[in-house]
Amino acid sequence: QVQLVESGGGLVQAGGSLRLSCTASGRIFNRYAVGWFRQAPGKEREFVAAINWSGGSVNYVNYADSVKGRFTISRDNAKNTVYLQMNSLKPEDTAVYYCAADANSRGKYPSASRSDYDYWGQGTQVTVSS
Repeated sequence: QVQLVESGGGLVQAGGSLRLSCTASGRIFNRYAVGWFRQAPGKEREFVAAINWSGGSVNYVNYADSVKGRFTISRDNAKNTVYLQMNSLKPEDTAVYYCAADANSRGKYPSASRSDYDYWGQGTQVTVSS
């Protein structure tokens, strides 16, 4: 079983930055793909970014088009933590951000599909004011 805890959300002005953290329990977390999703009021939960270890010296990363060039996902396996650095934030980035882990992703390009993720955190609110 994996438990995920998000942190780092808050209120920021447009153009500002935030860094979200997703910290996990479990010894084999570094073998799982980890994704960030977000859900705005009245909208479906949507993919933001994901990362997975390739099995070699690099990580695979996957980004939604809406955040490419502004958000960066990274992981620190020693800390069992995945980060989402969010720069140049826009009001439309306002949402509850969730991290999720895909337990069946070893060595694969990380999925953008919610249904592929097995474990979810409780979410952290990000509000971007105009």
